[in-house]
Amino acid sequence: MQGHVDTTGTCIQRTDKNGSWEFTIEFPKKFAELIVEKGSICVNGISLTAFNVDTSRFTVAIIPYTFEQTNIKGILASHSVNLEFDLLGKYINRKITLSAV
Repeated sequence: MQGHVDTTGTCIQRTDKNGSWEFTIEFPKKFAELIVEKGSICVNGISLTAFNVDTSRFTVAIIPYTFEQTNIKGILASHSVNLEFDLLGKYINRKITLSAV
């Protein structure tokens, strides 16, 4: 991750999983091609692994250490978050886009 915000998303669900947490984040559909199942996603500067990925939302799992040591514990449902998509995905997307021109 580079520390550059690509867009913002909205936390639509925060679920306590007996000491761990899951956050479901909604994002603009135009970024769907930049996120893949089990790929990297940066939420508020925290590099995480995305799962349950679809065209406008994904979920991340947060272990207790990450929850306590980062700003993620302050995120509640309806809160806005900064998102940075994986750099490799951006390069591949650009190559495909330029090849089609």
